[in-house]
Amino acid sequence: MKRIIFLLIAFCVAQLLQAQEIFFPQKEGTVLTYKTFDKKEKETGTIRYTVKSIKKSGDNMDITYQYESIDTKDKPLFNDEITVHKKGDVLYFDMSNFINKAAFQQDGKIPAEVQVTGNNMEIPMNPAAGASLPDASVEMAMKMGFVNMKISASVTNRKFEGKESLITKAGTFDAYRFSGLVSTSSIGIKMNTTISEWYVKGIGIVKSVNLDKSGKMVSYIELVEVK
Repeated sequence: MKRIIFLLIAFCVAQLLQAQEIFFPQKEGTVLTYKTFDKKEKETGTIRYTVKSIKKSGDNMDITYQYESIDTKDKPLFNDEITVHKKGDVLYFDMSNFINKAAFQQDGKIPAEVQVTGNNMEIPMNPAAGASLPDASVEMAMKMGFVNMKISASVTNRKFEGKESLITKAGTFDAYRFSGLVSTSSIGIKMNTTISEWYVKGIGIVKSVNLDKSGKMVSYIELVEVK
């Protein structure tokens, strides 16, 4: 009887620990380094995320990280501070990651007068295979002299495709694959792609691939190092 009770307790503890895992590091100072590639698989830059602070309130959590974009010659292009919100069993991601902020930057930062509208992308931590997820969108606009600059992005038809084993330069992972249709508009230029993203508990995104309407790769991002 005692053995049965012990096994039940162990099982409950294991389930609780698993439920607490999220698609992001929970240790301040963790650094995730990614490489970006074009359709010819030529490296186009580096993206680095550094966890700056973690604030917990009951079952909720705010994870703030520093985002850095670096070119192939190690020259800093852009940096920003972004916060991921955990509310219950769902993570809320800043949709502005889907658009090129460089057009608005001044001295490597986004001016305060830039107007940002839209909603966050929702990522459930324990999704069911085939589950549909809410659409997400963002728009950034700023008036520069007589010119109104506007960049927007939306992700629709979002789904959780299932769990897959994935190999990157950072290692081999048991990943959760999400997909969706991405529509972007930048200064009148529109583009539609299909995106697949692989997330891993305790790390976050490990790979992201964009395909055009004919199924050919447009670009991809891959995790190369975790510190």
